[in-house]
Amino acid sequence: MGNTISPPDSKNEDYKHVMNGALRVVLVKFLQLSFSRLLSNGYHILFRFALSSLSLSLMEFHTLLSSTFFLLFLFTIAGKTVCANEEAQKVSGGYRPLKLFAFGDSYADTGNNPKSLSSSWKNPYGVTFPGKPAGRYSDGRVLTDYIARFMGIKSPLPYELRKYGQHRLQHGLNFAYGGTGVFDTGNLQPNLSTQIGYFERVVKESVYTKRDLQSSLALVAVSGNDYAAFTASGGTDQGLPSFISHVINQMGINLKRIRSLGVRRVLVTTLQPIGCLPRQTAFSSYQQCNETDNSAVIFHNQLLQKVVTSLNNSTKGSNFLILDLFNSFNAVLKNKGEFTGSAKFDTPLKPCCLATRSDAFCGTLDDKGRRLYTVCNKPESMFFWDSVHPTEAGWRSVYLTLRSSLNRIYN
Repeated sequence: MGNTISPPDSKNEDYKHVMNGALRVVLVKFLQLSFSRLLSNGYHILFRFALSSLSLSLMEFHTLLSSTFFLLFLFTIAGKTVCANEEAQKVSGGYRPLKLFAFGDSYADTGNNPKSLSSSWKNPYGVTFPGKPAGRYSDGRVLTDYIARFMGIKSPLPYELRKYGQHRLQHGLNFAYGGTGVFDTGNLQPNLSTQIGYFERVVKESVYTKRDLQSSLALVAVSGNDYAAFTASGGTDQGLPSFISHVINQMGINLKRIRSLGVRRVLVTTLQPIGCLPRQTAFSSYQQCNETDNSAVIFHNQLLQKVVTSLNNSTKGSNFLILDLFNSFNAVLKNKGEFTGSAKFDTPLKPCCLATRSDAFCGTLDDKGRRLYTVCNKPESMFFWDSVHPTEAGWRSVYLTLRSSLNRIYN
């Protein structure tokens, strides 16, 4: 899996040394871009160094920016010009991703599914964040949001909303659709291959430059909808191992395809312990996981590890990384979230939003508009939101277990 290496800080002392007597040695370049354009391209990092070195006040800096021409200080260290974009990307021989492209299903979707078809656009979804239904399959933030937070960027705009938020394209795009899989799952939404096709179209339209893609990270979150569809269509236990191999082989093709479009690094999730989802633990009154289901998950994850290892060997680098949801979920569920910085979950296998009838789901209303579900008083005290998805607090606890390993994206 590789060593965990945190990105080191820039060498501020070197910059301060160069900036002493800056007015005598600095090169001036007139910028023809707007300040907002500068910020979107990462030049704010350069200005921060200038501020810290010249001890400019905020008012003085604003005065500088309001002049007719903007000044860009080009630092020369050891005979080399340091560009702001390069500083944003290079971290001790690695890189710092500035854009996130997400693919997959409801664990990553932040608003792509149609409002008329998806429960994620109905109450009580979104009650914690942003305070109303917003297309996320949770009471609040999901995995994509936390990966973006780790990167220090805003969560990428859902692909379906790209025309309404052009200014947010600088952070990437989210192509994930809830309920989808590597193959078609019967929900009429784009599978993983089609999602990558949307991304390919965006690349061909030159929405992002080659440099943009080189300073980006892809997240692929697949949580098992293929296997639910397999079972629903009459698939047998005997046929499951072969189908798992089929799914993993296609995942390998998809991961390689994303990389071929110019993305520097691809992060793919393992399957979470499906046997611990409330829809499975309900049969034991939410007291224990279904280990038979988890055995199939382990097989999936083992094959995924082999595929990722093979891809990295073929590219002679660590361009493909695994995000271990299986062990992070298990760690939180086993310890009920009792570790530093996380919430405590008294009944971790029980959902906050619970249907009151077998034919209902979280968010279902009857013909008279009455709720066919109940919602707990404190979603932050529950790991699961509904029968499949974590709460915002649940995702945060998973993120906290993964945060140190996420530093591998900088290697």
